[in-house]
Amino acid sequence: MTGAAGGAGDAAAAPLLSVENLVKHFPERGGLGRRGRRVVHAIDGVSLAIAAGETLALVGESGSGKTTLGRTVLRLHEPTSGRIVFDGVDLGALAARPLRALRRHMQMIFQDPASSLNPRMTVEEIVAEPLAIHGIGAGRAARRDRVAALLERVGLRADALPRRPHEFSGGQRQRIGIARALASQPKLVVADEPISALDVSIQAQIVNLLGDLQTEQRLAFLFISHDLKVVRHLAHRVAVMYLGEIVEIAPVAALYATPSHPYTRALLSAIPSVDPNARRRRLVLEGDPPSPLAPPSGCRFHPRCPIYAEKRDPACATRRPPLAPFAGASPGHRAACHYAGPEAAATATGKPSRALG
Repeated sequence: MTGAAGGAGDAAAAPLLSVENLVKHFPERGGLGRRGRRVVHAIDGVSLAIAAGETLALVGESGSGKTTLGRTVLRLHEPTSGRIVFDGVDLGALAARPLRALRRHMQMIFQDPASSLNPRMTVEEIVAEPLAIHGIGAGRAARRDRVAALLERVGLRADALPRRPHEFSGGQRQRIGIARALASQPKLVVADEPISALDVSIQAQIVNLLGDLQTEQRLAFLFISHDLKVVRHLAHRVAVMYLGEIVEIAPVAALYATPSHPYTRALLSAIPSVDPNARRRRLVLEGDPPSPLAPPSGCRFHPRCPIYAEKRDPACATRRPPLAPFAGASPGHRAACHYAGPEAAATATGKPSRALG
């Protein structure tokens, strides 16, 4: 599961999941008579692909649309428009019953293990629920054996079966959530900040567990995170989101070595270093992200962009840059910036940048 190991395959050539021009808008919430006037642009025209056995990490500030994208891919949110194809099947064309059957192969690990597990259910009932829903296992005894084997695989003993979630630590509860996600033998797992609520020592254990499970079962992961240090060690490719759009996508080695979009460079420059002698110029991000109720015209990043602040190019404010290869890009490296490549790399301010939220 590590980026150092290289890619798991060419997602564009043989994707398990293909997302094309995905859009998700939510009506504005407000007082009486205000609902429906405006919409929240949570996702606007996102396209990506994930191969079997690959980890695509999705990073960006809070509010960039990462979680909404993960949930919409699984059709936990209905897309406003666009196309989602999973294992050759167009999810948008499926009625409720066939979609439910296909969901056996698409599962999710949630950010907060405390709130994602039913406190009234035992661990056995929680992990066995997907087995019962999808008719896996011949009878209760067979399902109980399978649940015990799953718990053992994620590092929990069989004596956990009759206990309830509140009796476990945060790391143990996340392991229960992982066992539940794996119960139906999925091909794709959307992991939404699965380690952010855990202690650092437990985070490493969970990341190693996910890597081992991916190797054993050739799982594909959409790994949503704001921790760029963790992403560097677990992803094959990284997609950077800003205000509902993907602004850069690349193999992990290329993204960290030669980030092209100024937003990506700002995020990477904010990663803390354990080397006291390391000297790194940081890029400033002035202000907060604009409201998704009224995203800027042109490049959505231009109001905070150091390149725009220097050049004041009207194209940045009026023309939306496509997510595309650029001069000098390595294979699979694309960015949505009119100045992608050396121009972005040359722009720095030396001021402290904001860390990921």
